Amino acid sequence: MDTSIIQGISTFRGSVFPGQQRMYQRLVRDGQQPKALIIACADSRVSPEHITQAGPGELFVCRNAGNIVPPFSQMNGGVSSAIEYAVVALGVRDIVVCGHSDCGAMKGLMQPGALKDMPNVAAWLRHSHAADRIVCEAYPDDIDPADRLRVLALENVVVQLTHLRTHPSVASALARGRLSLHGWFFEIETGTLHAYDGSRFVALSDDAPLPVAEVSVPRFATADPSGAVGVGAE
Repeated sequence: MDTSIIQGISTFRGSVFPGQQRMYQRLVRDGQQPKALIIACADSRVSPEHITQAGPGELFVCRNAGNIVPPFSQMNGGVSSAIEYAVVALGVRDIVVCGHSDCGAMKGLMQPGALKDMPNVAAWLRHSHAADRIVCEAYPDDIDPADRLRVLALENVVVQLTHLRTHPSVASALARGRLSLHGWFFEIETGTLHAYDGSRFVALSDDAPLPVAEVSVPRFATADPSGAVGVGAE
């Protein structure tokens, strides 16, 4: 193992943990109460905790190649389980899907031939095919390759938000007004964070409210939540 990792562990145990021991003991005693679930890419350059400057216990994080959320199915999976646990057990009020620039997963989606020796990655990326289709058919054919990679990563965030709504725990929490959904895009090279407002991505600024993809507002498919509408009608 890389010596820098071993040295980091040693520094944590010897210099960092002693000053934070009470905090960790409190987290064990009181349990975790994260503010949000962040579904981010496994890319080593993109750390949700670092970007948000969150401390231990403040975020529930799920990372995978391409910040993907598979549509709900009865087949168990790590991402689906993390979502369900975060919403039902932890009661998070916000879920963020965070994409980023220079994403290797999106590069693989653009160049499927590069994945011939990585069949599992290729199969995983099928959950992003809708984003690829959008870029191929809705954007100009002559778009610059770098711009194509960027818009593919942006559209992928939107597609994964759509998948997120298919999860029963998420759908229920949204209907009860207990959950808000967010789409973020982190530019590694500039440190800029863009947020999806339901129609487009806008760069965050310190003096503006955080855009929300889907706000936490109770909603029902009927004007009468009691279900009495139409009862007894001929």
